[in-house]
Amino acid sequence: MSRNLLKNPSGEEMLEFWELTENGGSQWQVEYMPGDCGYDFCNDEVNKYFTTSFELCLKRQVIDLLAEGYTPEQLDGQPNVTVEDWYSGRSDCGCTYQITVCLLDENKEVLQEFKPDAVTLDPECDNCSWQQVTHTFSDYGPGLRYISFEHGGQDTKYWDGWFGVRVTGSSVTIDV
Repeated sequence: MSRNLLKNPSGEEMLEFWELTENGGSQWQVEYMPGDCGYDFCNDEVNKYFTTSFELCLKRQVIDLLAEGYTPEQLDGQPNVTVEDWYSGRSDCGCTYQITVCLLDENKEVLQEFKPDAVTLDPECDNCSWQQVTHTFSDYGPGLRYISFEHGGQDTKYWDGWFGVRVTGSSVTIDV
């Protein structure tokens, strides 16, 4: 089983290890499952989630793969890199969710990027319960040394507080 290279993927250590690249509105917050107007999560071991506010909130980790114990030879073999994230809305307020994951070389230049269109959830017509997004990188060429994982969003009604998208259970794994 591959290990998760993201530190603090579900808020157990509050915002530790995350760089807050956008921290708008009432800023990032960590809450307990299922939260106000929230939904149960599919894994009982995940007890917390990160939640966003009425202005854009994004957080990022950049993983140094050599520092994590991978060799240049292993990485140049282009092992599959799988990213996973979970997001949900609230039953009383719409929200947007976005994710960008980049495979980077030694100069932090992009080798390959996963950046799907932002998702907007409206509780009046969408399933706002926990949704999974997953992507596997392959055939990205030699030179992988870093992985940048960034995600977040905001609410769509600009309500003061934490009514935006919720994220948890994030992971980045390498099949070596």
